[in-house]
Amino acid sequence: MGFLWSQLRQAVPLIYHGDSYIWSVTWVTLRLALVSTAAATVIGLPFAVTLGLGRFRGRRVLQALANASMALPSVVVGVFVLILLLPGGVLGSLQIEFTLRGVYIAQTLLALPFIVALVPAAIQGLAPGLLQQARALGAGRMQLAVLALREARIGLLAAVIAAFGSAISEVGAVVIVGGNIQGHDQTLGSAVLQQITDYADYPEAVGIGLVLLVLILILMAALTVLQQRAGGLGLRFRTGTVS
Repeated sequence: MGFLWSQLRQAVPLIYHGDSYIWSVTWVTLRLALVSTAAATVIGLPFAVTLGLGRFRGRRVLQALANASMALPSVVVGVFVLILLLPGGVLGSLQIEFTLRGVYIAQTLLALPFIVALVPAAIQGLAPGLLQQARALGAGRMQLAVLALREARIGLLAAVIAAFGSAISEVGAVVIVGGNIQGHDQTLGSAVLQQITDYADYPEAVGIGLVLLVLILILMAALTVLQQRAGGLGLRFRTGTVS
């Protein structure tokens, strides 16, 4: 316990005095999380809405696969993406292996299952008669999709929160695809790994870990507040409509 306390005492001043290394990897982590979550949301929403609203053979099988994909090991995804990016791979011509752009691809693939799996579940949890009534009133596919996403916005926000949380704390795929190169594609999580395994610099590792934990708490709290406000607005809207 005394050893831990001594490391904390050395780590806190690094954060307080604005250690350049810590803040550089913090910026990379935030940028990676924001870009990959946004890309996963844009790519995944059409598939999610199709699974949530569709009536086609094999939909349950696809949903099961989407749910299973949330448990994909990040190292497996990292190896898969790296093979695609290496010379001779499908994406080898891009020459982005061991770069941050390659990590964007890997992290987007890891964030995508949360959108594709959780959003359909939120849509299917809507009031049974809501979508049927919209169909009966002549709503087209796009109108129905917009209605479903609006009514399931709390579930949509939960999916985004899960995807963002996955992105901000990822380590395995970042190290494999990006190479964990200091000053280029390191994130907070991969920086902690390097400080421990390569340099045994425990105060630096603890400082980076503290920033990561605080960042997760702040961002998740902010997104949770937005989620609760969305639910409150929806409740007041429905109450006003009924009365």
